[in-house]
Amino acid sequence: MKRTRMAACSAIGAAAVVLTVAAPAAQAHVSIDPSEAEQGGYAVLTLRVPNESDTASTTRLEVHLDPEHPLASVRPQPVPGWDVEVQTAELDEPIELHGGQVTEAPTTIVWSGGEIEPGMFQQFPISVGPLPEDTDQLVLRALQEYDDGEVARWIEEPTEDGVEPENPAPVLTLTPGEGGHHGAESGDGADAAAADAAAHDAAEQATADSSDEAGTDTTARVLAGVGIAVGVAGVAFGVLAGRRRSAGDGAERTTAP
Repeated sequence: MKRTRMAACSAIGAAAVVLTVAAPAAQAHVSIDPSEAEQGGYAVLTLRVPNESDTASTTRLEVHLDPEHPLASVRPQPVPGWDVEVQTAELDEPIELHGGQVTEAPTTIVWSGGEIEPGMFQQFPISVGPLPEDTDQLVLRALQEYDDGEVARWIEEPTEDGVEPENPAPVLTLTPGEGGHHGAESGDGADAAAADAAAHDAAEQATADSSDEAGTDTTARVLAGVGIAVGVAGVAFGVLAGRRRSAGDGAERTTAP
């Protein structure tokens, strides 16, 4: 009886360990932040890419946009150390935007040339829009390539029962806009254009803030270095002056009657 209970407890403990170890790995996939945006509007999204390998670095990210819900505007924010390319294709049906027709739209975004080392992650911001109004989600399939040749394919759509698939694709949930964005479709694109500009300004401001922080940190380091140098020079001067005084006192004692 005791052996049976001990065996059961051991099995439960082992299962708990497996779940504890497996849970973080299941969550470490390419994701979108924020995960929700308004239909018909513009948004600045950030693709978060963690490195799941213990031995290899991520060197390329390829994101495929939803072909059934094309986006007229896709603008990546520069990421230091990475090259970015936005690939486009002709649309089967033109998109009405700001009183005109868009016949070509982005299909794929490719970041390359950089490196995400083991245990690290990288963020890739993009400004997109107008977001579709005829669906409640956008699925962005991502291919994460490593320098050892491995490719992680985050391409599986959400399941109807809510269970996360093994290789989930990044998903942006779309909610109805409060004020509506139908003006862009009817020819009055002022609101949409203003939202677009605001979204791009937000991305540029984030870059400027990062640069300012880096500049402030560099200035602080330079000033600290100057302070140390001045301090060292002061100590050296004091020691030298002391030696000179000691030498002078010795000379006076030698020549005194």
